[in-house]
Order: sequence, then structure tokens, then C-alpha cells
Amino acid sequence: MKHYVRIALEKIIYFFKVHVSKKHDEFPYYLLIFISFIVFIACINIFVELTEELSSKALLNFDNQLTAFISSFRDPDYHGLIKFITDIGDLYGYLISTILATTFLFWKLKNWKFIIQLVGVIILASLSNIGLKKAIDRARPDAEHLVVVESLSYPSGHAMSAMAFYGFIIYLLFQIKMSRFLRGFLVVFFVLVILGIGLSRIYLGVHYPSDVIAGYLGGFIWVTFCIVLFNLIDLLRRRRNSNEREENLEN
Repeated sequence: MKHYVRIALEKIIYFFKVHVSKKHDEFPYYLLIFISFIVFIACINIFVELTEELSSKALLNFDNQLTAFISSFRDPDYHGLIKFITDIGDLYGYLISTILATTFLFWKLKNWKFIIQLVGVIILASLSNIGLKKAIDRARPDAEHLVVVESLSYPSGHAMSAMAFYGFIIYLLFQIKMSRFLRGFLVVFFVLVILGIGLSRIYLGVHYPSDVIAGYLGGFIWVTFCIVLFNLIDLLRRRRNSNEREENLEN
């Protein structure tokens, strides 16, 4: 697989050198698609390699040590806060977040495009997580669970959905005109939400750290895939509209 990936990257780089320049109107599309594609491939490779190491002693030691460290902070006074953070990554949490995001995006842009894209990303991540859990079939940790869970463990659905949903929101923030301060604040906030949801699953004893890492990778795979897909669609639409304008001028 690495051989074919290398060939594909060489062809893409050659295409950039021959056909694309920074002055080209479509350069931002090409650049974003290229970078997202590279990250997409890298995340897939890391996810596959991590999955292949699930039964290794090295990964087991890593999971045990990090779980023990995070569990050392367990305190009944914190349980309510941690459960609230993990609930942000549940169904009702995403329903509320989607309503808020929809309100903001429509108020800001008067356009449903980004809203539909955001909903599409979270749906893809959720459905793929169900399939991966069944295919990999990893049991939950034996540690005490502070919340009730019924599904399998790997990869973490909360971490995967958080990265897909809030990660794509971070991408959208750079597609919207706003002050740098507000954008920076929102980016930091959503990064902390993503990290908080993942860490809460380890704290509550329902996931191994490797589950959470795999969830983040899985969510990021969908973010980069959708960035590539949506920008290709925009690029093709842009070209079609340009061709139609040229045809109208000729006629």
C-alpha cells in the first residue's frame, strides 16, 4: 500500500509543479485538497498500525500506565463535572450543538451548505464507528465503570464523534470572516472540548487510552476526507459556472 501511496503523491506533486502556481485562482483549492489528502492517508496508516498492535505488550503497558495516571485524579467531587463533559459527546449533546451551530452558521452566512456538511460528517463518523466496533470486537476495560455502557470499546465513539464534529467546526471557522481573536478563542475552546471528551472516557473507566487515540484518528480521517470531497465539489462547480459564463458570452 505504501508503494501505491508514494506513486500517487509523486503524481500529485508533479501536477502541482506543472499546472498550478500561487497566482492561479484555484490554487487555494488545490493546496487545501493536497494537504488534507496527505493527512488523510497518514491517519489511515497510523490507525491501521495501532489496530494491529492492540494485543501487544507495549500497547497494553501504555494503556495501563496512562489509565492509572488519569484514574489517580478520581474524586467524587469531580464525577459530576466529568459526566457533564462526557455527555457533551452523547446524542443529546450533539443535537444541542448542531442547533447552536446551525443558528450561528445560518445567521452568519445565510447558507445551508456548511450546515449540511457538518451534519454529514458526524453521521459518517457515527456509522463507521459502529462498524469498526463490531469488526474489531474489543471488550471494555475491566476497571470500575462510573457510567453505564453497553457497546464495544474500540475505537471510542465519543472521541471519534468529537473529533469529527468539533474538528470540522474548527475547519469551518477558517471559512468564515471573523476577527482573529474570536476565531482563536473558538479554536482553543473546541480543541479543549475534543480533548475533554476523550479524557473523560478514560477517567470514567469505560475506555482504554488507545481506544480514545484511535477514535481521534478515525474522526480526523473523516474530517480530512470530507474537506477533500467538499472542496473538489466546490472546485468542479466553480469550473462549471465559469464555463457556462464563457459560453453565454460567446453566444
